[in-house]
Amino acid sequence: MSIVSIAPFLWMVSTSLKKPNEIFIMPPVWIPSEFDWRNYYEAWNAGGMNFGTMFVNTLLIVLPVTIFTVLVSSLASYAFARINFYGKNFIFILLLASLMIPGTVTLLPQFIVFSKIGWIDSFKPLIIPGLFGNAFAIFLIRQFFLTLPGDLEDAAMIDGCSRFRIWWQIFLPLSKPVLATLTVFTFQGVYNDFMGPLIYINSMNKFTVQLGLASFKGVYSTNYDLLMAASVFTLLPIIIIFLLAQRYFIEGITLTGVK
Repeated sequence: MSIVSIAPFLWMVSTSLKKPNEIFIMPPVWIPSEFDWRNYYEAWNAGGMNFGTMFVNTLLIVLPVTIFTVLVSSLASYAFARINFYGKNFIFILLLASLMIPGTVTLLPQFIVFSKIGWIDSFKPLIIPGLFGNAFAIFLIRQFFLTLPGDLEDAAMIDGCSRFRIWWQIFLPLSKPVLATLTVFTFQGVYNDFMGPLIYINSMNKFTVQLGLASFKGVYSTNYDLLMAASVFTLLPIIIIFLLAQRYFIEGITLTGVK
């Protein structure tokens, strides 16, 4: 199953190094007769585009959204998991109900609102809504917080800790596995977002990497060699983030059965 899963990625790398006449020949050629490394250089600057600028634009969106999603969602999750207040369960049910609404349903109203306040062709529609967390992240972290012993919180309160300090110094350090998981999910989701930039971004100098990849597909033809080359180097940030967070995944798995 691993071989089946990784085969398309190997084919992507192989195609990124082929000349155009080798891409569609039958039987397929996995190893190019001559490695054409120029595909990467041409893909980086194809059609007047600059993937360096696109990477910067993408990171300007991904980093704040990922950081604030984790922090704000964990704050809300702590409130839902540990603080008793009026209407808590009802509010949490409404929050979960928002997961049932497809994003395409709210896309048009959001576009109208953002256009009225002059946010079109800017990063604001892609960044600001993500600064307030989301329902999936709150649900995921809340479920993890419920598994933490209440005695830790009681002992901290006896020592005079505030709610904020308990969240910051006790709950967050103990929640590294779920925070790492959420960080990877959020980074991957925002980084791979195509619809949002397509709707709100008009200027080429503000394109993200996903809009850059889509630009290789023309009306009558597609430069598959350049498209595959661009796909390879746009995949690298996702791999790096996963490798950095992998230790916490393993830590979460190994601590699961230890009581």
